[in-house]
Amino acid sequence: MKKTLLAMAAAAAISTPAMAEVKLGIALGFTGPAESLAEAMARGAELAIKEVNEAGGILGGQTVTSTRADSTCIDASAAAAAADRLVNADKVDAIVGGLCSGATISILQNVSMPTGTLQVSPSATSPALSTLEDNDLFFRASPSDARQGQVIAEVLQEQGFNSIAMTYTNNDYGKGLADAIQSNFEAAGGEVTIVAAHEDGKGDYGAEVAALAQAGGDILVVVGYLDQGGKGIIQSSLDAGAYDQFFLPDAMIGDSLTSAIGADLNGSIGTVPGTDSDGARIYDELTKMDGFANGPYSPESYDAAAITLLAMEAAKTTTGADVSKVMFDVTNAPGTEILPGQLAQGLEILRNGGDINYVGATALELIGAGESAGSYREILVKDQQNTTVRYR
Repeated sequence: MKKTLLAMAAAAAISTPAMAEVKLGIALGFTGPAESLAEAMARGAELAIKEVNEAGGILGGQTVTSTRADSTCIDASAAAAAADRLVNADKVDAIVGGLCSGATISILQNVSMPTGTLQVSPSATSPALSTLEDNDLFFRASPSDARQGQVIAEVLQEQGFNSIAMTYTNNDYGKGLADAIQSNFEAAGGEVTIVAAHEDGKGDYGAEVAALAQAGGDILVVVGYLDQGGKGIIQSSLDAGAYDQFFLPDAMIGDSLTSAIGADLNGSIGTVPGTDSDGARIYDELTKMDGFANGPYSPESYDAAAITLLAMEAAKTTTGADVSKVMFDVTNAPGTEILPGQLAQGLEILRNGGDINYVGATALELIGAGESAGSYREILVKDQQNTTVRYR
């Protein structure tokens, strides 16, 4: 009798299909020039996944799982290979990523488009992504650097800087943002004394700093990455006595830079996406409850994962082409506003055929080709901390 029962149990186990699940790939630069940002970003996306699972999952109760992959930041081949593994080996249904614009473009062109996979980046900000062919499969929870260029020019003018020197990391992100800053600053009557590229990963930036110093300027704008070239430019400038005040765009904002440079960075200013909203405050509390520190682009990562899963529920499928058709519907008015911690409510409304307006952690509103309209925090480095001066 015992053997019969064991045989029946074994047969049942073999014949019972595995529980269906939805899989998200989280492709971020866990190594590279912005690696210090990646962990809090990944935790943000995973927090949204956790919240959805606690609400019973999506699409009839399917659990959502996630797999991380290192897209690096500036290695296009490595980014494509990482995403290819996610889609073809791990069988993910959508990708949250990449972190940097070059890696994001590589994933889009080499993996997402050929396989029809939905891709939502939390932090790729290159203006080129607004017009790049994407088969309607690409979205971003961050604003374009065309907008950040306007904001930076405004801040510089308001702070009384009439001339700037500028260096940028030599890739899609750096060139796009540098162009936006230059055109907006010059249009407002400012002088750009030099715009010079730099490469990441060098041990010595003395030659680059010498050229910047010779050109002059009231402040040095460093369009780079906080963990490599941008940090190197700043340290070399300080060592040479070339500049003592710096403007830090979004990819230069993070605790690793203030820790590395120390008190000499005090007085520098910058910008990073952010909003003074109820959603932002709620998200910050949720991160503390989940045991990790909020950071740049972590709220956008939560939003990227959340809108992906909400759109899947609205579309009743994980197929990229179908999910993309409802992305604007779930993120914009009309509908019930959904904040962090309210994903269960959003899913229930969608299951019952209602409309939602996902506001999320960043007051998200999709515009244009599927990017955030965007708000920014104006940053002042004070007492070796990135402090928020105001919101724009």
